Amino acid sequence: MLSGTVIAAHGRHYVVQTNTAKLQCVTRGKKSDVAVGDIVNLKLTSANQGVIESVQERSTLLYRSDQYKSKILAANVTQLFIVVATEPSFSDDLVSRSLVAADAAGIRAHIILNKIDVTASLEKARERLGLYSGLGYPVHQVSAKGDPDGTCATLGPLLAGQSSILIGQSGMGKSSLINLLVPDADIATREISAALDTGKHTTTFTRLYRPSADTAIIDSPGFQEFGLYHLSEGMLERAFPEFAPHLGNCKFYNCHHLNEPACAVLSAVEHGRIASMRHDLYRQLVHEASQTLY
Repeated sequence: MLSGTVIAAHGRHYVVQTNTAKLQCVTRGKKSDVAVGDIVNLKLTSANQGVIESVQERSTLLYRSDQYKSKILAANVTQLFIVVATEPSFSDDLVSRSLVAADAAGIRAHIILNKIDVTASLEKARERLGLYSGLGYPVHQVSAKGDPDGTCATLGPLLAGQSSILIGQSGMGKSSLINLLVPDADIATREISAALDTGKHTTTFTRLYRPSADTAIIDSPGFQEFGLYHLSEGMLERAFPEFAPHLGNCKFYNCHHLNEPACAVLSAVEHGRIASMRHDLYRQLVHEASQTLY
C-alpha cells in the first residue's frame, strides 16, 4: 500500500503524486468522493497506475452544491483566494457565496483584486470590495500583467507554507496569476493533461501545484455559480461574521432571522450594522437549503 497526494481530478480519474512518481489512479466501483488535495492510500496495478483504496482524514473540505448533488472543490486547504478584477465586472453574489463557503469550512478567505492598472474601473471596484474588507476579509490589490514583480512580492509571502485554492469567474486573470506564481505551471498542466487524457480541455479540471515542498497552490476551473445547498441554517448564520455580535440576542431562542419580531439580526440590518445585501443573501441561502433533495 502506498500513499500520496491527489494533484488533479477529472471525472473519476485522478493523478496522485507519491514520493517517487505521478500515478494515474481510479477509485473502486463508482465512488468519486476524492478531491484534489486529499492524501490517499492506493495499490499499484502497474508501474504508473493504481487504485485508490481509501482517503486519509481531512483537515478541511471545500465544496459547492446545487439542489441535486454536491461537487468537492478541494481538501486540506488552509486558504481560499477569490480572484476578482476591475474589468470585467465581478459578481458580488459569487464573492459572498465563496466567503460563506470558506467560513463554514473553517478556511481563511482572502480576496485578490487583479488588473489594478485598469484605472477607469479601479475606484468602483475598490468601493464594492470595501464591504468585504470591512468584515475583516483581506483584500490584496495586484496587477499580474502590469506589475508581475509587485504581484509576486504581495502574494508570495501569503502563499508560502500554506495550501491555498484560487477560484474566480472566467476573465478575472486567475490563469495569469497561477503562471506568475508557479513558473512551470504550463509544463505541469501539460503533463497532468496527458495523464488524465483530457487533451486540450486543460481548464476543465482542478489541479495542485507545489512551488516548494511546504507550499501548495490549487487552481480550479472558472465558474459562474456557487451553490451552498448543503449548509444548514445553523451553519449559515455562523458563516456571516457580522451576525456574530447579535446571535443569542433575539427574543426567540430558535429565531430564523427572517421575519421574526424582536430579532437582533433584523434590527442590525434596519440600523445599518449589517448590509441589506448580505442579509438578502442569507435569506436566499436559507431558502435554497430548504429545497435540497439529496
